[in-house]
Amino acid sequence: MSNPPTLTPSAKLAPAVKLSLGLLAGLTLTLVLVLWPHWRQNPDLSHGYFMPVIFLVLLYESRSGTPRFLPAGAATTAVLAVLLVAGLLSLVASGLYAASLGWSHDLVAFTLTVSLVLLLGAGLVVLSSAPVRWVPCNWSAVVAIGLWLLCAPIPPGTYSHLTLSLQLMVSENALRALHLLGVAAVRQGNIIELATTNVGIEEACSGVRSLVSCVFAGLFFSATLVRRPWARALIIVLSAPLALVMNFLRSLTLTLLANSGVSIAGAWHDFTGFAVLGLTAAILAGLALLLERKSGLTQPVPARPGPAQATLRRVWMPLYLAGVLTAAAALGLFFLVATRPSPRPAVPVPNLFAVLPAKAAGWHVETSADLYQFSDTLQTDHLAQRTYSRMTALGPELVTLYLAYWRPGQASVSLVAAHTPDACWPGAGWEPLAVTTPRVQLRLDDRVLAEGEYRAFKSSLLPQNVWFWHIYDGHVISHQNPNSPAELLRLALRYGFRRAGDQLFVRISSNRSWENIRHEPFIESFFAHLQPLGL
Repeated sequence: MSNPPTLTPSAKLAPAVKLSLGLLAGLTLTLVLVLWPHWRQNPDLSHGYFMPVIFLVLLYESRSGTPRFLPAGAATTAVLAVLLVAGLLSLVASGLYAASLGWSHDLVAFTLTVSLVLLLGAGLVVLSSAPVRWVPCNWSAVVAIGLWLLCAPIPPGTYSHLTLSLQLMVSENALRALHLLGVAAVRQGNIIELATTNVGIEEACSGVRSLVSCVFAGLFFSATLVRRPWARALIIVLSAPLALVMNFLRSLTLTLLANSGVSIAGAWHDFTGFAVLGLTAAILAGLALLLERKSGLTQPVPARPGPAQATLRRVWMPLYLAGVLTAAAALGLFFLVATRPSPRPAVPVPNLFAVLPAKAAGWHVETSADLYQFSDTLQTDHLAQRTYSRMTALGPELVTLYLAYWRPGQASVSLVAAHTPDACWPGAGWEPLAVTTPRVQLRLDDRVLAEGEYRAFKSSLLPQNVWFWHIYDGHVISHQNPNSPAELLRLALRYGFRRAGDQLFVRISSNRSWENIRHEPFIESFFAHLQPLGL
């Protein structure tokens, strides 16, 4: 065996390689600035604070690890091209989502992270190529890049499905365990009803935090504490089920404490959460140390490319990388400038409560006073809702009228579209029902309304029909699935850079059908007041 090829000192790198390193460092720092608010506000991503340091540690570890370098050739060039093109396309998608949803949206942060990971992967291909040899292409380097994905927020649709599935799984298994222990309990969705109290398995207790943090720790330990491939694979494979089991034990412990009369809110809830994370990480680290054995084997040295091939790749691959990274930086700057919020013109805000009838003969009218709690999420203070109720021979009859308004430039079209009932209601305990006609054209006595959206839900066997309209710049617009990245991208392409129109969201919900309520005078009055506003 010959000695492994030495790494190229930074001072001797070609100018194009140095430029690429500087651009990659700048793009990485930019992503940290984008992700920092998510790390601060989302407990599921609190491990992200350590990511910049871990990234540097793993890169340092890779330079002293297996000296594996990629041969310069057609296959390496093809991989580089795919990574660069995919990275640019992901960056374009990020910019369009930012234009439509705002830079703080989870989907924007996720696609930006994907873009950086792809561009960092392209950088690794060049920097670990045999002509450059600045950093080896080994497991530590790959993990250093891939861990960024676990520090980005999960896209909203995926997150909702994941948390709901985990909530139901944890609550169902906790109920089974309680029955085995002789504790009387019943389950309603993610709520466990005990003899003296109720315990809700909320999103924070679903196990997403444990799952993401544990997989993050497992990958990190696999790159730093073990060297054998089978040991690395075992650590990674065990990390997810270990996280789920530990979170289940935590939820069961809290449920038993609540059944014993202990208040589990506050200290107990937080203490068990941190204890589970620490214990899970300690178990993984201990297992990694247990599996690690010095193999004593010398790594084979990859064949070096011929002089002519090496010289050709030395010239062109770093230039490809530097050129695309420069284009990526310019593209990101363009989207940043193009998506700046426009000044809000002094457009008079309609009196929303004047649109909602304050009285209705034969109905009890109740005005909601707690909508302000949703102002930060919806990015507007202009919210109004009234509920009309009465008792009939068929049982209670309920109708809720809701309005939300945004001045021109106050919010993007897709931010409003991302908070429709089918996006938000399932997280509040409402189960969506299948409907045959998701788009309907409702009729009043004197006119036909613009085509709107129709959804149906149920909660504890209570049905709810929901009709809603999204009005932009005086015109009703349509959107089918606010959790679909493709649908949001369509809205971004159509409305993303148009920030001059005001927006109004109209929702009417009832446990009765439209035919049963459409003749009510307060319904007709409601839609008569909405006609000048675009409906």
